[in-house]
Amino acid sequence: MFSGVFDLPWWGYVLVTLGLTHVTIASVTIFLHRHQAHRALDLSPLASHFFRLWLWLTTGMVTKEWAAIHRKHHAKCETADDPHSPQVYGINRVLWGGVFLYVKEAWNKETLRRYGHGTPDDWLERNLYTPWHKLGITLMLAIDLFLFGALPGILIWIAQVAWIPFWAAGVINGIGHYWGYRNFNCADASTNIVPWGILIGGEELHNNHHSFATSAKLSNRWYEFDIGWMYIRILCALGLARVKKVAPVPKIVAPRSEVDSATLQAVIDNRYDVLARYAGSLKNLYREELAKFQDKASYKGLKRWLEVEVNQIPDDWRKRLDELLARSHSLATLYAMRAELTAVWNRTNATREQLVIDLQAWCHKAEASGIRQLQELSLRVRSYAVA
Repeated sequence: MFSGVFDLPWWGYVLVTLGLTHVTIASVTIFLHRHQAHRALDLSPLASHFFRLWLWLTTGMVTKEWAAIHRKHHAKCETADDPHSPQVYGINRVLWGGVFLYVKEAWNKETLRRYGHGTPDDWLERNLYTPWHKLGITLMLAIDLFLFGALPGILIWIAQVAWIPFWAAGVINGIGHYWGYRNFNCADASTNIVPWGILIGGEELHNNHHSFATSAKLSNRWYEFDIGWMYIRILCALGLARVKKVAPVPKIVAPRSEVDSATLQAVIDNRYDVLARYAGSLKNLYREELAKFQDKASYKGLKRWLEVEVNQIPDDWRKRLDELLARSHSLATLYAMRAELTAVWNRTNATREQLVIDLQAWCHKAEASGIRQLQELSLRVRSYAVA
């Protein structure tokens, strides 16, 4: 049996497979996801075409299809129109059959028309990569056979072809909307699977991504690591990439006496930091109020529901939460005023001047409440500055 150009021990083939599939993962997260779908960075023609060529050889995916389906996922997340939500289809169907949901949506011409704008449309795309998208993986099979021989070559090729359908279409789209931890209470069910994004190129930090979709960097906390961001920084150092946007880092200045347009913009930019601090304040006040009750055991376990949208709280827990809020005026006020604050950045039909007035009114109300946590939050709100 032909052994190929390279005759390696078994562990050598394993390392080669991991290396080749990792290049594919890097190509997906840097080129398809952060560059094409979200325009978080610009790539030089050399880097861009390398990624396109590699993805043509290893996945057979069409750039326009991938970008369009992913953009629709963000636009319709966790609804019946989401192409691959485990909240709609169930975790097993997305985890093990996510690739079939992708293929089904790729046939939807309206999805491609509405969400596929701005993707490559040059001669190579029109005459090779799109019409002959299956030719690439066939050439990759021939290359693997030539380099590694019959059995190792076939096994390496199978791993290459199956890697993205399982890890991206299955794990990220499935587990990334079903299980894990959340840094930010964004509107969808996205989660960070683990804090170290290495195996799947940083895509493990999926809640961070859904919270700041146009950020080229997916890590957000000091203990998180996004290997895709490391590669992007290397490309930038080589002059092959330029970062356009990353998630905002809160800039805090001396509190303003009055809210102005710049304060409003800073609060909107840092709204997830605002919500995270608000959640912390709710939990602190919850503990203080609970300590006052003789029957505190009746309200144990409610802390986790304080930052969850009302319509997502199970009925039995919602009843207990309502009872607690009825007994604690301070907690009820803090809980209710969160909705008033989020309305500031959710009211799309209001003028900017009106939103400034609304935010100033919220701060005045918070400071006059006599509730320490609300007063501290108002001080924080008036301290945000545009970075």
